[in-house]
Amino acid sequence: MNKLYIGNVSAEASEEDFETIFEQWKIPHSGPFLVKTGYAFVDCPDEKAAMKAIDVLSGKVELHGKVLEVEHSVPKRQRSCKLQIRNIPPHMQWEVSPNGLLTASRVGHYQAAQLVNTDTETAVVNVRYAAKDQARLAMEKLNGSMMENYALKVSYIPDETAAPEGPPAGNRRGFNARGPPRSGSPGLGARPKVQSDIPLRILVPTQFVGAIIGKQGDTIRNITKQTHSKIDIHRKENAGAAEKPITIHSTPEGCSSACTTIMEIMQKEALDTKFTEEIPLKILAHNNFVGRLIGKEGRNLKKIEQDTGTKITISPLQDLTLYNPERTITVKGSIEACSRAEEEMMKKIRESYESDMAAMNLQSNLIPGLNLNALGLFPSGAPGMGPSMSSVPPPGAHGGCSSFGGHPESETVHLFIPALAVGAIIGKQGQHIKQLSHFAGASIKIAPAEGMDAKQRMVIIVGPPEAQFKAQCRIFGKLKEENFFGPKEEVKLEAHIKVPSFAAGRVIGKGGKTVNELQNLTCAEVVVPRDQTPDENDQVIVKISGHFFACQLAQRKIQEILAQVRRQQQPKPASGAQTPVPRRK
Repeated sequence: MNKLYIGNVSAEASEEDFETIFEQWKIPHSGPFLVKTGYAFVDCPDEKAAMKAIDVLSGKVELHGKVLEVEHSVPKRQRSCKLQIRNIPPHMQWEVSPNGLLTASRVGHYQAAQLVNTDTETAVVNVRYAAKDQARLAMEKLNGSMMENYALKVSYIPDETAAPEGPPAGNRRGFNARGPPRSGSPGLGARPKVQSDIPLRILVPTQFVGAIIGKQGDTIRNITKQTHSKIDIHRKENAGAAEKPITIHSTPEGCSSACTTIMEIMQKEALDTKFTEEIPLKILAHNNFVGRLIGKEGRNLKKIEQDTGTKITISPLQDLTLYNPERTITVKGSIEACSRAEEEMMKKIRESYESDMAAMNLQSNLIPGLNLNALGLFPSGAPGMGPSMSSVPPPGAHGGCSSFGGHPESETVHLFIPALAVGAIIGKQGQHIKQLSHFAGASIKIAPAEGMDAKQRMVIIVGPPEAQFKAQCRIFGKLKEENFFGPKEEVKLEAHIKVPSFAAGRVIGKGGKTVNELQNLTCAEVVVPRDQTPDENDQVIVKISGHFFACQLAQRKIQEILAQVRRQQQPKPASGAQTPVPRRK
């Protein structure tokens, strides 16, 4: 419920305008603003931030002569039985029922209602109706209606449990909108909830694996049936290891339920076998999400510890390797406390994943034909994810790039990072930059500082398109993870690429038309400095500034222009060489 739709947007509005408004009202956002004609989208880091944006901005803030309308962005298939009613008079009398739900006689016929705590003067209530039709009628009846001089505002709440009413439009052409088709399962269609894209991965002591499986697999079969989950115990991984990974695919609730049951089985087995050591809960999480789970100065993790009464530690970055991108989160406490901590941490991890995938989908044309499965940017259980990174090609192999036609050409990009961040990128004894180079399949070097007081350092990245994507993605992510940019600040860097001097005009276009279109399309700032002196290779610099996806898209589009120029420069076949015409019989 953290994605926002901003309506009634002026054609003059820009991403910078929304950045200014959100900063002015101190509303955090976790991704770039996607500004379209008449509307925009943005992700917030949590529900509280999204609620604040709706309460503070909707119907109250004007941008270029138009009053903004802000509400939850809800896909049609998730517009089910849940509504949010805002702007309710603050002095209304609420009755608290024994089961803790709040009800109000004037809201309508519903199954449950919950008062949402906000910092605003009016009340906000989330309401669940018994059927979609009732929710739709309530929306039509209540939205805009007056209640004691207050105009109610009603919007849908995303209902993750709502199954699609029919096959997505893409399926009519034989494609599954959520990824490759899944193998059939007898009870799959009857499941009431949507399976999470992120599985829960835990580590268990090897000596307890037999008890978890049970005699002839009875125990694991019962867990699977009761929690509506698919559970994979990776017994053959790391032969002789003291711990084995278990992957649980289900709804978030199903994952948590299965995890709790497994912890209870291990606890009982420990008592039966007189195993005296503490058995903590160990969760595996991809390093891409750990920084956001920890939060700035560790605030997110500290809050989870305080709320659940657990002690949480995370394995160091030094333990990561090319084939092990996951870090181990160790949770110590009672089974109930560990279960609550698991729910909170996985909620944060799933939010991070959904935010990343939403940003990826918005830039789906980032690299035409780019094989996302080869990127290794996400953990197992989702597109491009695997428990290990065996799908990532070794340096020089550049697997997954066949769509570029055989062996893609190597590119050189100069990326400028804060000088203070050089140590974080290099890592202890150069370990991080070596792993990054190996992971991306690119050559990555940091140029010497230009002067004692240089505020920026140049990172030279050499490799094909997918290698550039992976290397730059990790560098942007590392700068955010290490807090070189503030929590409300998007990581924006400058990249330089060199183009032949004769092709610079094609990048600029007549009257600057091409470069302007490029900037509008990518949301990056693209500049070809005037009066440049070409270097010894007769090349000039194009400067690209922006957040990661904007930079990537701009780089791809410029490379497309250069490829087109190269094709046009190729010598044409001699006019005398004609294709022989077959003779008629």
